[in-house]
Amino acid sequence: MKVLVLGAGIIGTSTAWHLLERGHEVTVVDRQASAAQEASFANAAQISVSYCEPWANRQAPVKLLKWMFRKDAPLLFRPQPDWQQWRWGLQFLAQCNDSAFERNVQQLVALGAYSHASLDEMVRATGIEYHRLQCGIAHYYSDPASFEEAAKGAELMRKFGVQRKVLSRDELLAVEPAFRSFADRIAGGTYTPTDETGDAQVFTEQLAARCAARGAQFLFGHDVERLDLAGGAVAAVAVRDRASGTVRRLKADQVVVACGSYSAPLLRTVGVDLPIYPGKGYSATFKLKRPELAPRVSAIDDAVKVAMSRLGDELRVAGTIELAGFDLSLDTPVARARCRMLAERIEQVLPGVCDTRMAEDGGNPRFWAGLRPATPTNIPYIGRTRVGRLWVNAGHGTLGWTHGAGSGKAMAQLISGQRPGIAFDFYGFEPQREQLATGLA
Repeated sequence: MKVLVLGAGIIGTSTAWHLLERGHEVTVVDRQASAAQEASFANAAQISVSYCEPWANRQAPVKLLKWMFRKDAPLLFRPQPDWQQWRWGLQFLAQCNDSAFERNVQQLVALGAYSHASLDEMVRATGIEYHRLQCGIAHYYSDPASFEEAAKGAELMRKFGVQRKVLSRDELLAVEPAFRSFADRIAGGTYTPTDETGDAQVFTEQLAARCAARGAQFLFGHDVERLDLAGGAVAAVAVRDRASGTVRRLKADQVVVACGSYSAPLLRTVGVDLPIYPGKGYSATFKLKRPELAPRVSAIDDAVKVAMSRLGDELRVAGTIELAGFDLSLDTPVARARCRMLAERIEQVLPGVCDTRMAEDGGNPRFWAGLRPATPTNIPYIGRTRVGRLWVNAGHGTLGWTHGAGSGKAMAQLISGQRPGIAFDFYGFEPQREQLATGLA
C-alpha cells in the first residue's frame, strides 16, 4: 500500500520505519526543514517506562488550584477563552480518582514496555548512536510525606510488572553519588534500573535518514492545508510548499495523522473530535563544567517535577507543563520565570557542575519550549478513525520518546491488518476506548 504519514517527529518517523519494514510505500510530510524539530526536539531524553504516571490523580485538583498563581508551577493551568481547553479540563478532572489512575497506569505501562522492546529492535537493526545511557532512572524526594506516598506508587508499578525499587537516602546516593551535595535535603527515592536515556532528536533524524535510504519520500517544508474527503473517506491531502507556495494534492491508500498537538485541529476539520490539548513543556541544555561530577543516572526531582539527563558533555533539564494554548514563546514573564527556575534548581542540586549562567550574566544556556499533545488520561490515540483510510497516532503527552517506537510499530501493524501483541485499547478497535478519554467508563 501507499501510506502518507503527516508529521516527522519520533511518532511519525517511527511509523514510517515500521511501514517500510512491512513493504509499504511511504511518504512523510512535515512543515519543518528536517525531522524532529518540534515536540521531539529537546525533551527530557528519558525512556521512562516506570515513570509514566498520568497527570490526573486524586491530589491534582488541589495542586492545580494552588499552583495557578505561581509562574514556575510544575503544572500551570492558565485559563483561556477556548472551549477546547475547558472541555479538556473537565475531562481531566473526571480522571482524578484512584480507579481511573490505576486503569490509566496499566495502559501506559503496557505501551511503554512494548515500545521499549521495539526501540531495542530498532537500535539493533540500525546501529543508530544517540547518546544512549542504560543506567536507569531515579526519582528523589525532598518531602518525607511525598516519599511515603512514592512507596505506594512503586507497589502499583510492581503490580504491572515494573520493578521500581524504593531506596533510602544512602541507597539512592550509592546508585548516583552526584547528588551528595544535596543529600541533606533528600528524604529518599525510587529507582528503576531498566529505564534509560538518549537524545530523541538525534535518534529521529538518523531514523528518518535511514527511512529515506530505503525509499521513503520526505516532503519537508510543507504545510498540511486540508484533508479532502470523498464518499466518507480521505481522497487526498492538500499540502503547500513553504518555499514556492505551490499547493499539491497527495493521494494514498492510507493516511496517518501524527502531527502532535496539531493533530486535533486538523482532525476536527473532517469530523474526528479528539480531546488532545497542547501542554507547553520547557527544557534547558547546559554545558558541563565538571563532567566527572555530573550524574549518569537520569533523575526526576519531585519537588519541582523536573527531569535531568546526561547527553554527552551536556545536561538536559526539562519539566513543567503550561496549559495555555499553542503559544511557544520564551520571552513572556511566565516563560522567563520557568526557564530561570530550571537553571536555579540545577545549581541548587548540582552546584558548580553545569554552566547555568543566564545570558545576561555571560552564560549560553539553550532554552526551548515544545507542545506536548496531552489527553485527559495521558493515553495516546493509536488507531483507525471513523473516516475511511484515515488513522491517528497522537496524544502522547510527555511520553512521546518513551512510547514512540512502539506506537509506530503498532500503527504499522494495524494498517497491515495485524493485531499488535499488547494489552492496549487501540482507538477505533475497542468501543470503551473513547469512554476512557471522557471519563464515562
